[in-house]
Amino acid sequence: MKKQILWTMMLAVAAGSCLVGCKKNTVSADSITEAPFGTDSSGAAVTLYTLRNLNGAQATICNYGGLVTSLMMPDKDGFLGDVVLGYDNVAAYIKDTPYFGALIGRYGNRIAKGKFTLDGKEYTLATNNVPNALHGGKKGFDKVMWTAKSVQTADGPSLELTYVSKDGEEGYPGNLSVKAVYTLTEDNSLKLQYTATTDKATVANLTHHSYFNLAGKGDILSHTVMIAADKFTPVDSTLIPTGELKPVDNTPFDFRTPTTIGARIGQTDEQLKFGGGYDHNWVINKPMGQMGLMARVTEPTSGRVLEVSSDEPGLQFYSGNFLDGTLTGKGGWVYKFRNGFCMEPQHYPDSPNQPSFPSVVLKPGETYHNTIIYKFSVQK
Repeated sequence: MKKQILWTMMLAVAAGSCLVGCKKNTVSADSITEAPFGTDSSGAAVTLYTLRNLNGAQATICNYGGLVTSLMMPDKDGFLGDVVLGYDNVAAYIKDTPYFGALIGRYGNRIAKGKFTLDGKEYTLATNNVPNALHGGKKGFDKVMWTAKSVQTADGPSLELTYVSKDGEEGYPGNLSVKAVYTLTEDNSLKLQYTATTDKATVANLTHHSYFNLAGKGDILSHTVMIAADKFTPVDSTLIPTGELKPVDNTPFDFRTPTTIGARIGQTDEQLKFGGGYDHNWVINKPMGQMGLMARVTEPTSGRVLEVSSDEPGLQFYSGNFLDGTLTGKGGWVYKFRNGFCMEPQHYPDSPNQPSFPSVVLKPGETYHNTIIYKFSVQK
């Protein structure tokens, strides 16, 4: 029994699953290592790929669902801690997960009533978030096996994942060829580069869905957030945008000045009621297609800082409102109400049905792209 316990502990450390208090381990060179992570529902082997930079920071990604299962970043005292929620094995991700660390597609966020019309033809999707379609359907990109390739780049260790989504998969038209590149840079950034091409007109909106907790434990209400947006997209009771771009002035959605998540989340506000808190898209203040800072999050105890940048027009900020204590994650942590938050750079929800929103249509000969940078630092 003692040998079994010791072996389990060694595996946990190897997978980078220390939640808090691990001293920074500076390494002599960037590296990429592999470890088994179980099998998917078909019996295919699932592998964890751990990227390490010269600072000792680590990002662990799974070829099932493109999941970021662990992200080890230093705090103000140099101790490494895991800043994302997730599970210790792939079986738990398959059984029940609210998209922990997931690669989301073909369409991130919601499409009203699971329907859209493109070039005069109506397409019907699974309404897996009744009455709407959510995050690509019943078997979105977060639930498929990706082909993985490890690469050393000038920016740092990278993992390339590729997948071909067949015409008609989850109701979407066109054979969509997708590549997702994860790079851990020397400035402690996790850089995500999504590209896709199609042989038939389709819609595409990929994003990333890690649940962050910069303290590595507890709720996220004391995290301070800045979002570079003058407007947001209000929603109806099913969380579908009304089509309005509403100014954030004098609302709980004004994060232009850094404000704690908990400061106004309990206010009497119809939009907060619909989302159970924050679960909305902000219209970022920058030109379309241009890289820029979207949000900055700080956590006072650890001193960790997260800066989110992207070339997308919108940012979905979600405050973990549906975590309810029924899921037990890494290290036995029971994930309770608002124990994590998401920052998802993307196009606006329901864009295929909202002609006034930036287009998400991808045609043959075009290349879809979304670059997301999650940069970590410390504020002493």
